Amino acid sequence: MKAFIEYVAAELSMEDPKSEYPNICAGTDRYAMYKVGPVLSVSHGMGIPSISIMLHELIKLLHHARCTDVTIMRIGTSGGIGIEPGSVVVTKTSVDATFQPKFEQVILGKTVVRNTDLDESLAKELLQCGIELNQFHTVVGKTMCTLDFYEGQARLDGAFCSYTEKEKQDYLHKAQEAEICNIEMESSAFAAMCKLSGVRAAVVCVTLLDRLKGDQLSSSHEVLQSYQQRPQILVGYYIRKQLNAKVKPC
Repeated sequence: MKAFIEYVAAELSMEDPKSEYPNICAGTDRYAMYKVGPVLSVSHGMGIPSISIMLHELIKLLHHARCTDVTIMRIGTSGGIGIEPGSVVVTKTSVDATFQPKFEQVILGKTVVRNTDLDESLAKELLQCGIELNQFHTVVGKTMCTLDFYEGQARLDGAFCSYTEKEKQDYLHKAQEAEICNIEMESSAFAAMCKLSGVRAAVVCVTLLDRLKGDQLSSSHEVLQSYQQRPQILVGYYIRKQLNAKVKPC
């Protein structure tokens, strides 16, 4: 996230990207936070528990700071389903491992179900940014959010595996038929919490591989590094467009 704030600093031409950007949350080991201009860049750890803790505290911070017109975007990596590695997926709806658009959480011993739709207009704006950039394949689609990286994502390369290659392929093809483009581990909680707080939100993830063709990464380190920069490029372009639109004279 420090690399992203340095990238944004260069994109917005607000500060020297080579400047030192202090970690605002250096006093805690839960996450790191950096700021340049109107942009906060925050790490969220791995999985739903980590991102939900961060979002609770970030949303409280934004409230007490009296921030308005807030947009929150999660950027990261994912496994693709039937799309080329390096494609950038803008999530329209997060679904669970049974392909249902919901986030379930047990509160006071009762299961609470929350909606996981993301801002449709924001997704369209990000897709348009991808078209304008014309640097990589950008799509809008469903994202599957799982509770686990291995068996929960139908991998065969974990410590345990209770299914066959055929069963894995059958499951992933059913996911593809359900219009799921990629798999990650945070989007459902992210979507539910942002929707609950009334904040515009988007999930922008690059695919590092096509899970229909395997579980292991086969691209070189250099290629993977270039893939991981793509969500930054797309979101950075979007931020610059929004800020330029706000400073234009009437």
